[in-house]
Amino acid sequence: MKNKLYRFLIFGLIFMGLSCDKNFDEINTNNVDPTSESVDPIFLLNNAIINTSFSNAQLIYDLGVVQQIISPNSGVLTGANYNQDNRDVTDDHWVKYYENVIKNTGDILGQLQAEDAPDRPNLLQMTRLVQALTFMILTDEYGDIPYSEAGKGVSDQIVLPAYDSQEAIYADLINEVKEATAGLSASAPSENGEVLYSGDIAKWKKFGNSLLLRLGMHISEVNPTLAEQTVSDAFEAGLMESNEDNYVIRHDNNFTNNAGSLLNSTEANNFYMVSTFVDFLSSTNDPRLQSLALRFVGATSGPEQTVEAGVKDAEEQVGMPMGYDNGTIGGVASDLGLASFYDFTQVDRFLVAKQTAPMYIITYSQTQLLLAEAATRGWIGGDAETFYNEGVRAHMQLMASYDESVAIMEEEIDTYLTENPFDTANALEQIGNQYWISCFLNGPEAFANFRRTGFPDLDSNPYPAQDISTEFINRLTYPNSEVATNNENLGAAVSRMGADNLDTNVWWDQ
Repeated sequence: MKNKLYRFLIFGLIFMGLSCDKNFDEINTNNVDPTSESVDPIFLLNNAIINTSFSNAQLIYDLGVVQQIISPNSGVLTGANYNQDNRDVTDDHWVKYYENVIKNTGDILGQLQAEDAPDRPNLLQMTRLVQALTFMILTDEYGDIPYSEAGKGVSDQIVLPAYDSQEAIYADLINEVKEATAGLSASAPSENGEVLYSGDIAKWKKFGNSLLLRLGMHISEVNPTLAEQTVSDAFEAGLMESNEDNYVIRHDNNFTNNAGSLLNSTEANNFYMVSTFVDFLSSTNDPRLQSLALRFVGATSGPEQTVEAGVKDAEEQVGMPMGYDNGTIGGVASDLGLASFYDFTQVDRFLVAKQTAPMYIITYSQTQLLLAEAATRGWIGGDAETFYNEGVRAHMQLMASYDESVAIMEEEIDTYLTENPFDTANALEQIGNQYWISCFLNGPEAFANFRRTGFPDLDSNPYPAQDISTEFINRLTYPNSEVATNNENLGAAVSRMGADNLDTNVWWDQ
């Protein structure tokens, strides 16, 4: 009886095993989990585009170096306010861009370039341009970076990419942007689902050429021959023609502006506009000061920074000076007749830096000002003054995009340009100063142009305890994660470029 029972159990187990094995592959295949092959790559491109919006390293480092926004506080906010190395922040651009942009663009390129004749050529070229923009920002911030092997974790299983020299990166980026822009075609299948220009090929081409212009101008001091040729090629090919062509990330409640999120949450009371910037705008009666600034007059604490206490009148704005910390800034405020450091001017975080505020990456204004510089250098035809005036006007007109209440009227713009006319004898400095203003809240480009041109002519941060021996921070330091996991490749970059600190110059800033 016991043997019959055993034989019955064994037979049952064998039957169950055969039954389970019959559809094993089908049952154990996940048909709903997305992969780079199953997801329409336009969604990967959109994720990449949205994530070209700047990380908060721009608030703590980039905008502090160029003396537009700083915090007097230390800890997690330590950065350009003290000229100190804070690797919990210097990695913000790196992590955001490599994980959310380069990974996605790399996956798209790996998929499309694997095809002999990709059936979506415009998607391929758009992806190349977004990737090129991101690599430009990364190499400008850090110097030598993973480039030729980056973003190939899926396609080539490269998890520890080598670092390329910035000189080699720039040479390749110029070619990439030229090829990708030329490869865009209105007769090819449209990509209306992308979030930047809704598939408008003409706008994509103008963006590509404007990116090429920026690449050329960035190397003006280290390779003027290549710079002039690149700028001339971009100019002849056709650039942004109005604010309608801007490369802008339009945030919403789902995809918020990083700066706006920080300035309206945990750090709402901790960032202030620098006196250097406020005083410059005030000295020229610049109407942008009233659009950008907000001061909570009489505030002695964060909770007292209420909308009702906010004042936007230009004559009431008081910028925070550089060189002080939480323990010393109170005395400075008192000497200035302020209630506390909470009484200094902030960027208007309810309008200009709200969580849903747009973030401008490359603009018509910046493009026109770069053309003014190029014309002044004799690299292109056209009138430098015309380019200059149009660049200033375009940025002032852009204020309306933040909120109609901070829009600048055309009569105000005309008055400003009349009172502050283009000065041919001082053209490069005047253009550089206006580019500084046009790049407000675009920290990476403001930081890059300041290093390249030396304008505006800023006094160095006098804070007593610093991690730099130079007058200004020259680059951001590499992430600790790279030190820990990719140290061999990072070490090769450091031996080629210079020490991994805030002092070392990037290639084009020699």
